[in-house]
Amino acid sequence: MDVLAEALRISGARGGLGVVLKAGGTWGQWLDSSPAAALHVVSRGTMWLHLPGGKPREVRAGDAVLVAPGTAHGIAGGSGTAMGPCDRKATDRALTDGSPLRLGSAPARTEVLVLRYEQDPEVSTPVLTFLGGPLHVTGRENTQLSKTVELLTAELAQPQIGTTAAVNSIVDLLLIQFIRVWLARHPEQRAGSWLGALRDPVVRDALARVHARPEHPWTTASLATATAVSRTTLSRRFRSALGQTPGAYLTQWRMDLASVRLRDTDEPVESISGAVGYASPHAFSRAFRRARGIPPGAYRSRLRG
Repeated sequence: MDVLAEALRISGARGGLGVVLKAGGTWGQWLDSSPAAALHVVSRGTMWLHLPGGKPREVRAGDAVLVAPGTAHGIAGGSGTAMGPCDRKATDRALTDGSPLRLGSAPARTEVLVLRYEQDPEVSTPVLTFLGGPLHVTGRENTQLSKTVELLTAELAQPQIGTTAAVNSIVDLLLIQFIRVWLARHPEQRAGSWLGALRDPVVRDALARVHARPEHPWTTASLATATAVSRTTLSRRFRSALGQTPGAYLTQWRMDLASVRLRDTDEPVESISGAVGYASPHAFSRAFRRARGIPPGAYRSRLRG
């Protein structure tokens, strides 16, 4: 079981091109907070990432930085640049027709691909929402990421038949490659995040079993036995990595799976309850109400209403 791939599939973490930013001279702009995560990939020049109350971070050509959903931040040509609000009209125009968003003055010395990754709002497993601070990968740390950026840049420079599909696929590939590089190279930043938990072999093994067989009647004890550790060890490692117990995570994942199926299929509630590990529709409905605030049937009606 590829836990990351499965979580991204269920969470609906899909990428989309925001804008291609071309900037020169003195420039800086605060970006509107968004429910989507933002990946800024600098293809030429230098960009500075600004966070409210934080120290500006230099992001050079070949670097990429992933910013968690809902995080207010700004981008600028310098560490001390005074920044203005987001030019919403210019941004909307660039999003609509694919034209570059130009900041500052000509000639453009910095180019940034601003990509967005949205997660299904009905899914609570925090693949992208539990990132912590910005994740920064430098050009020196990777080769695959930089080659993919070159491919994306070339595709955007010469649009042709299939460009939209190609760009969407490349953007999704960029996220996977970025996560791989970050997990391999930044052990000090991994603690306390869903992504970081994948680097703990005990937690990763437990997650793989839960994701592969969510319908199985897992308990902390049986999951510990399956992963060849003690119950105490599994509970400690799980809480340290994810801030919750194995049982709480199992319930959360089951509710995510059920929510997607209630919305996207016509399966009876009885079938869904068994598929996500509940012995009876009544037990499932009780658990679902605790997690989502309303019964499964009402939840399905609300989303389709």
